[in-house]
Amino acid sequence: MNTFAAAAQSPFDPETNRIGRVLCFTAHPDDVDFGAAGTIAAWTATGVEVSYCIMTDGDAGGFDPDQRDEIVRLRSEEQRRAAALVGVTDIHYLHQRDGYLEPSHEVIREVVRLIRRLRPDVVLAMHPERNWNRIQKSHPDHLAVGEAVTRAVYPALENPFAYPELAEAGLAAYKLPWLWLFAGPEERENHFVDVTDHLDSKLAAIHIHVSQHPDVEAMERTVRGLMLRTAQRGGLAEGRSAEAFHVVTVNGPGTIAGF
Repeated sequence: MNTFAAAAQSPFDPETNRIGRVLCFTAHPDDVDFGAAGTIAAWTATGVEVSYCIMTDGDAGGFDPDQRDEIVRLRSEEQRRAAALVGVTDIHYLHQRDGYLEPSHEVIREVVRLIRRLRPDVVLAMHPERNWNRIQKSHPDHLAVGEAVTRAVYPALENPFAYPELAEAGLAAYKLPWLWLFAGPEERENHFVDVTDHLDSKLAAIHIHVSQHPDVEAMERTVRGLMLRTAQRGGLAEGRSAEAFHVVTVNGPGTIAGF
């Protein structure tokens, strides 16, 4: 997987930092496919284990009023099929109400619970900061995911006395190495992944979410254009496609307790 750092250098060096397991947090079914499915396809192609946690059921999504009674089932099935196209079969839901998600202690505790159980090398999540250049990336539920996950990974995740019922259940505190955030402000981007070789898989995954796309051709045209421009921002060659991330070192060689 080819990665490139922006001017604000990425702390992650794929030549020296190895990834074996990734846990992705998003707000709705389809968020992860728009934001990171190319990178996920590249990871799974090399044997990385990737799991999804989707915080809501996407019950407020869609455009067809006749689908209201079926929308949760439809979106769950769409996400299952889309995930399989990029090598993911392990999908978790927190079953929060779509449009009402908040970074509450109930949600944070469940985030900590799942990270402690799976103990990934990377947690990938939506960014807690609003993107004013493309505000559609910053649905309030997206921001809530980013805030809940960021609060969870430090300090609660690594503090054995935070949510003590988790430790009592055998879920020991865990120091996460990396937090990768997506769909945030462009000025926060510091890591670009060339996903040109996995673009078809990403688009195929997005196409599965038919309940969410009233104009499929416009959707694909927009996604292709955004990925070309992302690659340009990352300094990739003309015609390449990329996904961008804000990579944060949570626990690295220079990290000490509380600093």
